[in-house]
Amino acid sequence: MKNILIILLIGIGFYQWSTGDKSTSSAFNNPTPSFVESKSGDTLKNAYENGRSHVQVNGVGTVIKLLRDDNDGSRHQKFILRLTSGQTILVAHNIYLAPRINSLSKGDQVEFYGEYEWNNKGGVVHWTHQDPRGQHIGGSLKHSGSTYQ
Repeated sequence: MKNILIILLIGIGFYQWSTGDKSTSSAFNNPTPSFVESKSGDTLKNAYENGRSHVQVNGVGTVIKLLRDDNDGSRHQKFILRLTSGQTILVAHNIYLAPRINSLSKGDQVEFYGEYEWNNKGGVVHWTHQDPRGQHIGGSLKHSGSTYQ
């Protein structure tokens, strides 16, 4: 009976891991990001309106402006997305730790998964890459069928 219980618990844990439910494990790895957004934009809108930061988010936006790389400290590719809600966000993609999106153009759609930081212009999404130390939830960008992380 004890062996069946252990096998059942391992199976539940594997199922959560394989379906992307990292709520149990990520709470131990990084307690900072507080929740994950649905693609509707509601969580980003809520985070912006309530001045929240350290929010793990995902969504899709259209590139409205390409900015020069930030070369201070770790290099970041920067661009602004407009979400379907009308909100704009700055994406700061670390190109020291992840590949640059060379083919990025105004009007392109980009799917993002990263950490949101509030500012009065709409906010910034960063950590769109894997953490080489394994202490932060890994993020990514998706553009034209390719994933950048």
